[in-house]
Amino acid sequence: MTDTTWFTEARLGLFVHWGLYALPARRGDNTGTSEWVQRHEHTHPDVYARYARWFDPDRYDPAAWAEEAWQAGMRYAVLTTKHHDGFCLWDTALTDFKATNTPAGRDLVRQFTDAFRARGFRIGFYHSLLDWHHPDFPVDGKHPLDADASARTEPRDIAAYAEYLHGQVCELLTGYGRIDVMWFDFSYAHEPGVWGGKGSDDWRSSELLALVKGLQPGILVNDRLDLPGSADFVTAEQVQLAGPPERDGDPVVWEACQTLNGDWGYNRDNRSFKPADQLLRMLVDTVAKGGNLLLNTGPDARGALDRGTLERLSAVGEWMELHERSIRGAGHSMYPAPPDCRYTQRGDRLYLHLFSWPLRHVHLPGLAGKVDHAQMLNDGSEVRFQDSTTVAGHPDDPALSDKGSVTLHLPEHRPDTAVPVVELFLRDRPGPTTPVAP
Repeated sequence: MTDTTWFTEARLGLFVHWGLYALPARRGDNTGTSEWVQRHEHTHPDVYARYARWFDPDRYDPAAWAEEAWQAGMRYAVLTTKHHDGFCLWDTALTDFKATNTPAGRDLVRQFTDAFRARGFRIGFYHSLLDWHHPDFPVDGKHPLDADASARTEPRDIAAYAEYLHGQVCELLTGYGRIDVMWFDFSYAHEPGVWGGKGSDDWRSSELLALVKGLQPGILVNDRLDLPGSADFVTAEQVQLAGPPERDGDPVVWEACQTLNGDWGYNRDNRSFKPADQLLRMLVDTVAKGGNLLLNTGPDARGALDRGTLERLSAVGEWMELHERSIRGAGHSMYPAPPDCRYTQRGDRLYLHLFSWPLRHVHLPGLAGKVDHAQMLNDGSEVRFQDSTTVAGHPDDPALSDKGSVTLHLPEHRPDTAVPVVELFLRDRPGPTTPVAP
């Protein structure tokens, strides 16, 4: 099993979706997301490729991105090297459809890896298994030309495309130093309603995985190669899981990837950004279930992060500055949290995240006799508490009649923070549970 210690310690990462789709900057329909605009508008690859003539990210400053992300509490970053449209952000030798053949005129992946690594980040590459630009990628039910009868019958060679795919992965994993995550996307051989779907046989996934692990020992690979049981971590996209995922009763390493506003790529007209407090609740909820949150941004065509992104990264960072130790290196706790609360735990410290502010008291089942000290995490001020056996009155209150609970006496005024956290110092703790590979 590959060592995932750094990954589960980090807990919060930056996802960057950036490519030619930042120029149209629209969804193309009412259901999809902007990086799929070529598919939504059924644009021929030759027509779509015209955007490369105007791709000139003169405001691209990955060092500034890295600083914003670091201050937000993020410790790893995953960049889209190539999305489904086939456009490559690096100087690949295997196609002319790349950033160095645009007004950008430079290897954007190298600039990214150099800047983020210098700031202290672990580096990840997103790489699409699909490629709508490649002439040997067979048209299928996901392809922009799926409605074109002549395109559907064109002779195309998936084996030749697989060689290209493997060749590009080899370039990425030999040209940029240590790479910590390979984030493949995606297999759909068995997706209902999609004809001609592709999976492990098409990608030659077993060989591809062996290639990745051979070139970069210690790299983590996600679960989208259609190879059950082979992934180092599982991915949950745009959903909050009901509980920690398991395999045979054991917890697994996992990551939730979420957007700031519903779009992965830049969408000029989408101003529906999630409020900062919602993003923080998503982060807490994910870590409470033993997972990481990979939070996405879509830079614009000039290479800048928009105001909505910067405001939310700043707000997340402001909260993390005071509450980082309830997230970094923390994870799922065996103790049942009270209603509208989440626990995270790190060693002998239990963190109670209050999604709503109770009236004076909150009752913690199962903790009687186990708490040494309690304090508000934002300022270290003491929170008084009592075991339920010492609480007088309220004989009809089930929480207080539970002899195994602890009652916290909260401050009179709610702390001025998006999600208040109480830090509980435990007298003893259960042994750690080590996640297994998915």
